[in-house]
Amino acid sequence: MNHGRARFIVGFLFFPVLLYVVYVIWPYLQTIGYSLTDWNGFTPEVPYAGFGNYADLLKDETFLRSLYHNAVILVVYPIVTILLALFFAFMLNVGGRGDKAGVRGVAGSGLYKTIFFFPQLLSIAIVAILWSRIFESSTDTGFLNALLAKVGIVDPQHPLLFLGETNSWLIPGIPFGDTVLDAPVVLWCLIVIAVWGGVGFYLVLFSAGMQSVPKDIFEAALLDGSTRGQTFFRITLPLLWEQISVAWVYLGIAALDFFLLAYAIAPPSMQATGASHVMSSWIYHTAFGSSRYDKFGYACAMAVAMAAFTFIFALIQLRITRREKIEF
Repeated sequence: MNHGRARFIVGFLFFPVLLYVVYVIWPYLQTIGYSLTDWNGFTPEVPYAGFGNYADLLKDETFLRSLYHNAVILVVYPIVTILLALFFAFMLNVGGRGDKAGVRGVAGSGLYKTIFFFPQLLSIAIVAILWSRIFESSTDTGFLNALLAKVGIVDPQHPLLFLGETNSWLIPGIPFGDTVLDAPVVLWCLIVIAVWGGVGFYLVLFSAGMQSVPKDIFEAALLDGSTRGQTFFRITLPLLWEQISVAWVYLGIAALDFFLLAYAIAPPSMQATGASHVMSSWIYHTAFGSSRYDKFGYACAMAVAMAAFTFIFALIQLRITRREKIEF
């Protein structure tokens, strides 16, 4: 009986596992192998280079700069997205007035969730066109420059560059504000776009978690004299910790990638200067850029390093945020 069950399980899983090994595991192993070569991606010759490509990564100023850009995104993007999503989810689900029916969300919360989630439905091409017009460096066709010019913040003759700005926004008065936050303006614009596109998804995720919590818990806290802020920090956050941990992993992985935004929205001039490069976009440029066709093996070394960073981040994050599940 057990032997028959084992054969059934093996037969059921054989082809899915085979496909996974062929189309997922094997390409990973090939990438690791090519990272130890000087292969140009086209010729049949694959000269062995050992760990020289990995040593060169420490000397590649553009790669190190791209790594720093990813670090800035990794710090800012998940924190801002999760905080905004938590705030809006709490307001929509528990922010309504308490009455005889108990605590409830604000009126029209379903419509608000749909509006917030809408950016998830847009393709990257539409997002690129939309935000390129918003950040355009002109007071005639650039929405944000025109708005700032209307209120007198921007001189119409000298509009802000936004996506074309390679300099950094330094924040005085903040410790290390001239170093830790020293990232090009174009990178901050990409982070704004990413937050705009991601808040809606995690708002829906956190809303689902909040709706699974019995409203009696919130009502009992309010009857005991708790304010909405105390209710949020003492009840909502602990009960949503599992969803927050998952969101942090997803957002961290997205922050270490960031390829689509950096490639589709940043102008080619920014990509040429490296101001908008993240690790993934520099990998693509190194492997397929018109002037670097002989660097395919080196690009594979970058990809392996990026995968290692992502794996280490996920392990550390899951270790830090691991807590016992709260039952209710």
